[in-house]
Amino acid sequence: MLDKTTEELLGIVSDWSGKFNGAYNIRSNGQCAGRQSSENILLENKEDNPGLVVKIKPGTKGETVYIPACVTKGGINDLVYNDFFVGEGADVTIVAGCGVHTDDGHDVRHHGIHRFILDKGARVLYKEKHIGTGAGGGAKHIDPVTEVIQGEDSYLEMDTIQIGGVDRTFRKTTGTLGKGAQLVIKERIMTEGTQTANTDFAVELNGEDSSVDIVSRSVAKGQSYQEYHSKISGNARCKGHSECDAILADKGRVNAAPELFAGDLDAELIHEAAIGKIAGEQIIKLQTLGLSEEEAEAKIIEGFLRG
Repeated sequence: MLDKTTEELLGIVSDWSGKFNGAYNIRSNGQCAGRQSSENILLENKEDNPGLVVKIKPGTKGETVYIPACVTKGGINDLVYNDFFVGEGADVTIVAGCGVHTDDGHDVRHHGIHRFILDKGARVLYKEKHIGTGAGGGAKHIDPVTEVIQGEDSYLEMDTIQIGGVDRTFRKTTGTLGKGAQLVIKERIMTEGTQTANTDFAVELNGEDSSVDIVSRSVAKGQSYQEYHSKISGNARCKGHSECDAILADKGRVNAAPELFAGDLDAELIHEAAIGKIAGEQIIKLQTLGLSEEEAEAKIIEGFLRG
């Protein structure tokens, strides 16, 4: 049985409506709270660390596997390792997501380390939402680490969003791409108050005609601080693009540092970074439609993060 707080968090981060269809593993306060494999997707315990081994059979099509994690008690430091092996020609969706909650004044943390190994021609859509809730004075931490290893002609799209309420987060993603592999990363983060968020991407384009497209959109409100760093290394004929767009409100601060390394004559690499406040004319235009200044700002931020 799941408590009310866990069910509420599951609904936010993984669209839980009382059940999941297909393969799933629910992690609650460091323990397995429910698991189911399917005919084509096998979920097993790791032998050397807490966490899962997810094996997706070659040729699996149209299936979804859910692996949400929730921590609802202060004082818990949850560490989990999940490995995903995606067979040749598979085309699946993986829905992760994490919610942390504390009302008792103690800190709470989830530290998830995910490793994706995609075989030739495999395709994965990875969806991840993070949120912190609770009125307690304890800090809420979520620190995801993602390692991607892509085989020939594989495709991985990562859609990650930090909805709000997370006091501290360090997000690290590394990728190694083989011939013809494609990696697409869409990141959206909002911070407020005194929250901090650090993002670090490092992608090695080692195979001919491999490519990566990283787009990060962020909003820093209150006195919050965000730091963005990306490094794309083009070691063969390849294409790489990194873009960081940030909106500042109140006394928010953002440091963006994209980096490129071309180790091959035919590496085509581009980076972009833009930081600024909401344009006054945008707010005025929405106010003429009957919105207050606060409502207008919220609408603009919502649209910006939706991308």
